[in-house]
Amino acid sequence: MSDSPDAGSLVSASSQLNLMEIDAIDDKEFDIPQVDTPPTLESILNEPEDEEEPFVLEDTCLLNTENIDAHSCETSSLASSDSGDPAHLKRRKRTVEMNTTVHGSVLRHSLLKGISAQIVSAADKVDAGLPTAITVSGVIAVGTSHGLALVFDVNQALRLCLGTTATGAEFGAVSALSINHDCSRLLCGFAKGQITMWDLANGKLLRTITDAHPPGTAILHVKFTDDPTLAVCNDSGGSVFELAFRRVMGMRSCDSRCLFSGSKGEVCCIEPLYTPPDLKEHPITHYSLLAMASLTKILVIGLKPSLKVWMTFPYGKSDPSSVPQLAWQFVPVQKVVNPVLAFCRGNSVHFLLVKKEDSGTIHVIKQRQLSLNSDIINLSWINSRTLVLVDSHEKLQVVDRPSQEVLETLDLDQVQLVYNSRHFKSLATGGNVSQALALVGEKACYQSVSSYAGQIVYLGTKSAHIMTLRNWRERVDCLLKQERFVEALSLAWSFHEGTAKAVLGLFGDPAKRKGVVADKMVEILFQFAERSLKKCPEHGKIQLMEQHFQEVVPVMVDYCLLLQRTDLLFNQIYGRLAENVVARGVFLESLESYIISERLGHLTTAVMKDLLAHYHGNGMMDSLESCIVHLDVTSLDIQQVVQMCWENQLYDAVIYVFNSGINEYITPMEKLFAVIGPPLREGRALTDEQVTMGNKLLVYISCCLAGRAYPLGDIPEDLVPQVKNQVFEFLIRLHSSESGDEEEVFPFIRTLLHFDTREFLNVLALTFEDFKNDKQALEYQQRIVDILLQVMVDNSDFTPSQVGGLFTFLARQMAKPDNTLFVNRKLFDQVLEFLCSPDDDSRHTERQQVLLELLQVGGAVQFDEGRLLVLAEKAEFYQICEFLYEKTHLYDKIIDCYLRDPLRKDEIFSYIHNLLSMPGYSTEEKNTVWVKALQHVQELVTLDPSKSADLVACHFPEEVRPIISQLQNDRLVFQFLGCLLETSEGSHPGAVLSLEPDLHELHVGLLCRFAPLRLLDFLQSSQQYRLEETLQITQQHHHSEATAYLLERKGDAHGAFTVLLKTLNEKLTLLTAENQGGGGGEDGGGEGIREGEEEEEEDEEERKSESSLSRVEDSLNDIIALCHRSSQNLNQQQREVLWFPLLEAMMDPQKLLKGPNAKQTSEALKELTMKVLNSMSSFIPLPAIIQRILQDPVYGKGKLAEIQGLILGMLETFNYEQTLLETTTSLLNHDLHWSLAHLRAAVTRGLHPRQDHCNICLQQYKRRQDSPDEIIIFSCGHLYHCQCLQRKGSGSGLISDRSQGWSCYKCSSNQGGRGGVDTEPGSGRSASLAQTRVTSALRETAAEAHGKKVFVEAALDPQQTQSWDQLRCLYRGPSRLAILSELSHCHGNEKPGLVNTAQPGTASIFHNETFPLKLSPPPMVEE
Repeated sequence: MSDSPDAGSLVSASSQLNLMEIDAIDDKEFDIPQVDTPPTLESILNEPEDEEEPFVLEDTCLLNTENIDAHSCETSSLASSDSGDPAHLKRRKRTVEMNTTVHGSVLRHSLLKGISAQIVSAADKVDAGLPTAITVSGVIAVGTSHGLALVFDVNQALRLCLGTTATGAEFGAVSALSINHDCSRLLCGFAKGQITMWDLANGKLLRTITDAHPPGTAILHVKFTDDPTLAVCNDSGGSVFELAFRRVMGMRSCDSRCLFSGSKGEVCCIEPLYTPPDLKEHPITHYSLLAMASLTKILVIGLKPSLKVWMTFPYGKSDPSSVPQLAWQFVPVQKVVNPVLAFCRGNSVHFLLVKKEDSGTIHVIKQRQLSLNSDIINLSWINSRTLVLVDSHEKLQVVDRPSQEVLETLDLDQVQLVYNSRHFKSLATGGNVSQALALVGEKACYQSVSSYAGQIVYLGTKSAHIMTLRNWRERVDCLLKQERFVEALSLAWSFHEGTAKAVLGLFGDPAKRKGVVADKMVEILFQFAERSLKKCPEHGKIQLMEQHFQEVVPVMVDYCLLLQRTDLLFNQIYGRLAENVVARGVFLESLESYIISERLGHLTTAVMKDLLAHYHGNGMMDSLESCIVHLDVTSLDIQQVVQMCWENQLYDAVIYVFNSGINEYITPMEKLFAVIGPPLREGRALTDEQVTMGNKLLVYISCCLAGRAYPLGDIPEDLVPQVKNQVFEFLIRLHSSESGDEEEVFPFIRTLLHFDTREFLNVLALTFEDFKNDKQALEYQQRIVDILLQVMVDNSDFTPSQVGGLFTFLARQMAKPDNTLFVNRKLFDQVLEFLCSPDDDSRHTERQQVLLELLQVGGAVQFDEGRLLVLAEKAEFYQICEFLYEKTHLYDKIIDCYLRDPLRKDEIFSYIHNLLSMPGYSTEEKNTVWVKALQHVQELVTLDPSKSADLVACHFPEEVRPIISQLQNDRLVFQFLGCLLETSEGSHPGAVLSLEPDLHELHVGLLCRFAPLRLLDFLQSSQQYRLEETLQITQQHHHSEATAYLLERKGDAHGAFTVLLKTLNEKLTLLTAENQGGGGGEDGGGEGIREGEEEEEEDEEERKSESSLSRVEDSLNDIIALCHRSSQNLNQQQREVLWFPLLEAMMDPQKLLKGPNAKQTSEALKELTMKVLNSMSSFIPLPAIIQRILQDPVYGKGKLAEIQGLILGMLETFNYEQTLLETTTSLLNHDLHWSLAHLRAAVTRGLHPRQDHCNICLQQYKRRQDSPDEIIIFSCGHLYHCQCLQRKGSGSGLISDRSQGWSCYKCSSNQGGRGGVDTEPGSGRSASLAQTRVTSALRETAAEAHGKKVFVEAALDPQQTQSWDQLRCLYRGPSRLAILSELSHCHGNEKPGLVNTAQPGTASIFHNETFPLKLSPPPMVEE
């Protein structure tokens, strides 16, 4: 705490005075008349309250660098007590409960009763008016609407009443107040623009300033700076002025200087940087910084040593009615204290760190911004880490700046905050302010809030309120008073860990802080325990009592363990809770989770005893076992615990107690062996309990041999070798300690082998993995292997499968590179014989893998490879055979191995390919493999035709014919040839061979037989077959589509048409027959047919009809496509020979249709006929089509209505084509007219020369008086004499002058070339759009006098032709004719003519008489 005398005097004063006990106001001193009945508000405010504490305004000296950080602040807040308003308490409780993180009540909201009462009293007694402004320093000053300023001391006693109501009538309401840092002067700003300065020592008026700013504007802010002779003010015109106070020879004066003019943007908030007393030497103080907030931006300026703008910061987008806010605070950042400016407009608070650089400049750094969900109308710092915000709904929010967390929200409705709207609208001077400033003023409350030394005062219409931070004890006690113990503990723990926000009154030293908070938490825990016992329901169901204690007991346990106070937990708290049986049970059960998570490792003897009794009594044996294996059991009665665990089958606990309690590892094994050994020796089946014991025994042995503790953790390192040796010695004992005469040797190994041979051998295998250089362990390994062989080999007690497991285990051990095991030759032969036994199908793959590993490490060196090969072939160990064949380079025999091995058949292709492709194999070896592959080619093709084809294409391209002849099955040949000849997505790039035509034709024949759908694709993609032979094959197999394709390719379009037409007729005949069959199915005698069967038959008929129709449609599409392709190259008569038979073929069946489905089929056929007509109308004249239709008996003999659709379709086509022709002609004429008109306008446009002299000879164009001069002007504006241009060679050199082409000499020279018609078309403006020859007619004096130019030539010469081409290039888009032509080509197959009128959905728009064409106007070209 600071040692400043001011601070000391303030604190001593605070200890003697009590604001809340002041009963009366000194009315005589200020001539305030006595009031008999106090105001209603005062009677409310004087209600009895819960706590009485003195209120002291803390001085800024308390904010030194040590206590800026809230975590290290040792001084408690000395603000007044809570208001007794019960609504306030209720509201505060609700808001804190809504917070997710427990912060408790952060702010103490107190009513300044004395000040509030005297504000009301002064308004009634001396007509002081309503309060309008407040400021706080060593004293509190309140301005009123009638021009008075009431000054109160720290005891809320009224010290001064400054001004009179007469002055108020002249100056208006007090609109702004400011007290200097030593509380000696008070500045008052008024609504009509005046400023007064008062001496607070004697109440004397020192200055009345009327000319500091433009008249007619209200004072919005007036503020002292750190310099007592310097202040700043802000008026309702938006301007800011500096006030410099002078005193010369007893005369007081004030000089005013404009810092910011409102014409550049209205300022509505100013905030000078105040420096605390202990930071007076801070380098930033020499600049006297001032922050200003206009309606658009923030400015930070320095008033000293000279006026300078250090920073501007625009707001960005914000609500125009939002109130700009500014607040300075010195904040420690990385052990350096610098000022931070907080500013906001709307819902975002920005932070700017301001620091002085070594170079002497001010550097401003933008910090992380804070975003809220409400519009902020006031912003204040309460300490260096905490802000207090008020939003437009008058909700007060306490925000932690580093974490941006809202700590508390309070409602300020009861304050009835005073707003400064009248002054912002300057109503006292006629309201001459801008609309923007008046809109901001609606929410402005700058003068109603004042912060000072960690306390914020809010001014209401009839009261004053103060907000201060509660110290940490107070925050915890608030929760305790409401009996919210869990939240109180959570908050206290956050104080203990240093994670709490807005902390006041705790030590900076973490050890001291934790000690103080821990003592408080212990106190809370005692209260919590007492309260939980008192609040326990005495009557009712026991479940209610359990639920009650389950909510509180785990909390107490948790915090005791967090505080590492197990003494407190097991002695005082458990001692108190144990008095209640239910509470004791809940307490003991809640310990389980902490024990299992290793947070609690040791229990006192009494608690351990109660724990065992409780869990045992309630049958919670599994939970008890989980607890025991995590606890320190050295303090237990080992015998009692083991007995209880054994009786309740807690084998893990038994093993753990022996191991960790007395370091005994063998006794648990003996106990478990004693249980499972006898039934195994006698051949009895084991019970589930005994199986569980046996499994635990195997895991326990495995853990001991691996150095791990059972069931968790590790054996101490110094005991690991000893434990391993003990376990090995135990396992290889000849007899057990209680052996009988009938006991066989090595009982423990026998027991484990009988229990689970495979798992026991796995345990040994895992153990042997760790044996590297341990000589002792290797001896045990050899010894155990010898015992295993002795016990199991030639022993009828073990099945062949168990013995096989042993041999597999041995082979795997011997296959290790560092194997040291020795097995005699006879046993080794037995191992190999077993592994290769063909009679045993069990674990075939595993046995083969074991033998392969043994061979790969050379374990079978001494074994006869010939005999091994025989054994492997019998056992079908093809990988072993491959290994042995590879050693002897018999690669051809490996192919047999792959073919016989069902698991690896697919790998044979890769093997053959790699061996034949890779270097390192001799030619002879490759040949043997090549021959072998050919011998087995049928098997290979059967296995995978695609891979076989790839292999043949790569390695056997010359053997295709022999291979095909070798394949017996036609389908195999088809699959093989298909993979060779047909390309597919997944095929090898080189897989498709160029084979002889007869093989392609062979494949065509096979395709006709096995895959007719793929035939046409193959014929289209392949070009290797002969046409005649292939045609015979397709005709032989009656494949009409393929035959037609081949005939068309041959050039016989009519033959192809005939084939397809025949197919179409067959399908139409079938369709007609189906309809007739469906129609003739009725029989009068079929009375027994059920309705369901009739419906099924009808559905079946419909499906058949649909499939027949789809086949007809497919066939028709094929023949139409053929006719389209062929008609391009035929004359009119040949076209009719194609199209008319097709039309007749479609019309003939329609007259044969009968039966119930005839109408539907007839409509479908008419639609298809219409499709034919649409297609043929492009090639056959319409009259010929109509004549042929009318000759047909179907249409010719009928009524007009029957052919109406056809006739209308044709007329529609005529309408479409006529409209198209007219539109196209109109467009062409319009485009041509527009282009020519534009060209004519450009050609006949007059040209204005830039100068009146020739650009070559530099003389005026009327140079000679005797003969006329011909003058040429270009569109670039350059003028030349014709003779000068001819001399420079810029003409085209043509004989006739009239047809000579010119180019501008100057422009073409600048572009690196001179004149002539050879100049490139794009050569800029020198290429004239209109070359005009002007003759100066000297004989006509009138023409000469007026300088008139006579046009003698305006012809379209070659240069103009070039210009015309340029003009055309300006219109870069395609012509509309081109677009329409493109459309007609694109939709040639779907020409919108003769559209079927039977379906409304497909009706053409050309039926409409007002058929429009929406055409865009031509583009505009710049002249």
